[in-house]
Amino acid sequence: MAYKKQQELAQCAITTNCLLIEWKFQSINNAYEEIIHICNSLPRTQVLEQTDYYWHGVCRSLIFRFPDDLEVLKISNRGTIQIKSASRIGASDLGVNRMRINSIYKELMKNNKNKPVLI
Repeated sequence: MAYKKQQELAQCAITTNCLLIEWKFQSINNAYEEIIHICNSLPRTQVLEQTDYYWHGVCRSLIFRFPDDLEVLKISNRGTIQIKSASRIGASDLGVNRMRINSIYKELMKNNKNKPVLI
């Protein structure tokens, strides 16, 4: 698994090709299920691992098929979910990972029950 023993996702090694964000929820289990559903439906995404608290997939770009790792970690005792999107190749992602997390956020906002609190 790609997360640390402290039950957090690893920090971004390169900030120009990676984004790690944490959202707080009142209903952590429902929010996690909804986020996983959104991630599973992303185009060109292959799921590598999925558990009750961790999801890891690889998202590929449309033309060149560059791989980006997308990870979701539910931290129940804090009521938070961490999401990390990081390019495997190159020092810059041209904003792709930020756009991916923003699209997950927008899809999540369509359901008023699971609005995250940005922290």
